[in-house]
Amino acid sequence: MNVHAPTEDKIDDIKDRFYEELEHVLDKFPNYPRKILLGEFNAKVGREDIFKPTIGNESLHEISNDNGVRVVNFATSKNLTVKSTMFPHRNIQKFTWTSPDAKIHNQIDHILIERRRHSSILDVRSFRAADCDTDHYLVVEKVREKLAVSKKTTHRVHMERFNLKKLNEVESKEQYCSEISNRFTALENFEAKVDVNKAWGTIKENIKMSAKESLGYYEPKKHKAQKEARKDYPMR
Repeated sequence: MNVHAPTEDKIDDIKDRFYEELEHVLDKFPNYPRKILLGEFNAKVGREDIFKPTIGNESLHEISNDNGVRVVNFATSKNLTVKSTMFPHRNIQKFTWTSPDAKIHNQIDHILIERRRHSSILDVRSFRAADCDTDHYLVVEKVREKLAVSKKTTHRVHMERFNLKKLNEVESKEQYCSEISNRFTALENFEAKVDVNKAWGTIKENIKMSAKESLGYYEPKKHKAQKEARKDYPMR
C-alpha cells in the first residue's frame, strides 16, 4: 500500500483524519495476504527506547517529531513494525529526502510490515545515484518471498512432455521432419500483415502437433511400471 502522509506543519485534525482513513483502508484487506505499507510518511522516527520493539535502533534521527510518533503509534496499534529503521547502514544510505540547498537531510520515507512477517524483509536502504527527478532518494527493500505449492494441484496436474528420445531413431526423426515441413509449407500462405502474437501461436501449435504425431509423449517410469504390472497380472 502506497502512502503519502500530511507534512509535519499540518494541523492535528488533518493528520488525525489521514490515519483514520489509512486504518479504514488497511482493515479492508483479508488477514492472509502480506501487507506492506510504504511511502512518504513525512515522519522523523527517533531512537527512543520505548519505541525500539517497533522501530529497532538504526534510525537516522535521535528524536521523533510529531509525525514520527504518529507512525510508531499507528504501527503499534496495527501490530506492524517499521523496517526502514532496523538495518545498519551509513547515514548517507538512510537519507530519503534532501533540502533544495542540500544542507538538510531527513529520513521521512518508511516501510512498514506486519510483525508476524517482518523477517521477510531482508534490507532497506536509499540509493542517492538514482535519478528520480525529485528531492527524495530511491528507497529499495530486499524481500524474501516464499511460494506455497498446492499439494492437491501437484497430484492432480500431470505435465505432458514429448518423447524427445525418439529423435535418435531414424524413422521417428524423418517422420518429425516431414510433419514440420508439411505444416510450415502451409504457413507460407499467411498474410504478410498478420498479427505477430497470432502468428507465433499458430507456429507453436504446429510444432506441438508435429511432435505429438511423430514422437508421442514421454511416459514416466511409474506409469510405465503400472502398465507392465497390469499386463502381468490381468484383472479378474
